[in-house]
Amino acid sequence: MLECSGSDEILKHLRSGRLLMVNSRRRNGLILYKQFHAEFAGPGAAVGGFFDEDCQQVIPVGNLSLLVPDSHEERQKAYLIRRQWIRLTQQFTDNSVPLQRAQMILNQFENYFDANTIASLPDESFAMLVGVLPQTIRMARRPPSGQMHVKVKA
Repeated sequence: MLECSGSDEILKHLRSGRLLMVNSRRRNGLILYKQFHAEFAGPGAAVGGFFDEDCQQVIPVGNLSLLVPDSHEERQKAYLIRRQWIRLTQQFTDNSVPLQRAQMILNQFENYFDANTIASLPDESFAMLVGVLPQTIRMARRPPSGQMHVKVKA
């Protein structure tokens, strides 16, 4: 298991050419910033190696844990899982309505991660995952107009 203390250290490991994989036993992952888009590598997905030599920035999601695949079979499975995560995100980008794409990616993350984790991720990350502007993500995060969240102290 690789313990990384920050984004710079994670990025260094990814750019080293060494293949790693996101721990499949945790709710965690990495948002990988490329030049013009971002990719999400969730549990079980391969990261590093030739996939991410062009990675410019990373954002860990959840309690990130990276592992070194032990066998050829483990590496193959990690490659397939990385492809599945990419395909899932691509299904959202097939929708031509930007606000719907934004809502779909937020819903996907909300189904998997807790509200605090989602709130800590920048709008830009979600925007780059599905090809919308950060403002569109902000609009999708807001409750529908007419609804107001009020906290009452007892």
